[in-house]
Amino acid sequence: MNTQNTDVHTISPELPAMFDGMKLAAVATVLYILVRCLNLKSPTAPPDLTYQDTPLNRFLLKSCPQLTKEYIPPLLWGKSGHLQTALYGKLGRVSSPHPSGVRKYLPMQDGATATFDLFEPVGDHRTGDDITMVICPGIGNHSEKHYIRTFVDYAQKDGYRCAVLNHLGALPNIELTSPRMFTYGCTWEFAAMVGYIKRTYPQTQLMVVGFSLGGNIVCKFLGENRTNQERVLCCVSVCQGYSALRAQETFLQWDQFRRFYNFLMADNMKKIILSHRHSLFGGSPVKRIDLDIGRLYTATSLMQIDDSIMRKFHGHSSLKEYYEKESCVHYIHNVNVPLLLVNSADDPLVHESLLTIPRTLADAEQPYL
Repeated sequence: MNTQNTDVHTISPELPAMFDGMKLAAVATVLYILVRCLNLKSPTAPPDLTYQDTPLNRFLLKSCPQLTKEYIPPLLWGKSGHLQTALYGKLGRVSSPHPSGVRKYLPMQDGATATFDLFEPVGDHRTGDDITMVICPGIGNHSEKHYIRTFVDYAQKDGYRCAVLNHLGALPNIELTSPRMFTYGCTWEFAAMVGYIKRTYPQTQLMVVGFSLGGNIVCKFLGENRTNQERVLCCVSVCQGYSALRAQETFLQWDQFRRFYNFLMADNMKKIILSHRHSLFGGSPVKRIDLDIGRLYTATSLMQIDDSIMRKFHGHSSLKEYYEKESCVHYIHNVNVPLLLVNSADDPLVHESLLTIPRTLADAEQPYL
């Protein structure tokens, strides 16, 4: 009995030490995962600029020090694009502004009704000029999204009038009036909005702004016809992919969780399409387009939705033709106004291989990020 007691007293002091070691190992593992997932060891750096040495570019770089300064992101979550996307997508901004605008309705030739929201400036522009920003949001987005409202509020206070396109079918409370939705590169609604602004404000000059898919649309719009560039001061494209055909190859890859984002965006597109099922799949057989709703229900990627639904809105015979015809990569070289293309090097959606497109615009006369 005494021997057993002695053994117990001999072993028991080692157990707490073992458990302490396991706790330390668990804490170390969690810290390692956090450091890797949040990219905390990723070094900060100034933007990587590609531009020609022209007087305009030198003036821009001198006037906008943010283009050359080292970017210091917020601590902890600032270096993780995934965490930023999740936080902003689910929680939005704290105290997001609510700029006051007027919704405009424009009838289209095919029976569709385009809508955009018009926001008048609330301050004077520093030059005293009348300048209107014509803005095209990202995929499935509209003027009521937090990032658009924040951008508009900031622009209004700096003296800009803002016109924000609502992608056809994106607003939940606006019914479609024809069996057609927005697509990757259709510029019809954006052209109608720009035309309205030019007619209503004959003295105004335009700044063209596009986010993500909207960046593709605005660059394609400007490059489609030289007259589209009249009265345009400049164009800014933020985080677009330039070529849908090349992007689709990367959207099925798992690096940067791109395949997961593809699934989430496809699910959102599915919800938008099905919310207009009567306009798209019902109604008069004469107007109805041959859309494959069965494949829509089982789709898990944007490419499957594009092939079964989206390409058919404009009669493209194949997915390859749809992506080629609706990508700005075939039009952007026709843009002669100053053009600023902004991309993130670690964008989970835009693969780094796509960034060779803006970098190889040899005749560019503006900085690219």
